[in-house]
Amino acid sequence: MDPLELEPRYSTKEIPGRCIKCLADKEVGSCLRMLLGDETDNKELQRRYEALVSFIRSPELVKVRDECEKYLAEGKEVNVVLHLGRRKPKYEIKLI
Repeated sequence: MDPLELEPRYSTKEIPGRCIKCLADKEVGSCLRMLLGDETDNKELQRRYEALVSFIRSPELVKVRDECEKYLAEGKEVNVVLHLGRRKPKYEIKLI
């Protein structure tokens, strides 16, 4: 399964920001819409959906969100790469 890249941002006057949880929730919704609208049995999409839900429910999300918020508060740009193909989703935080 391909990794999923999420870019959390702070809100500004011009651009609304999103935290890592909000971005993951959006991806879950997108996967769910595709699964419900797809006539075929898409196993890859089902695994992606299940891995995202697992990540959102995991204690790792709090650590990732806190670390991202710290970097964003310092004015840095952050990119979170979720590796969803494993039993327990792994992540890496990259500073851009």
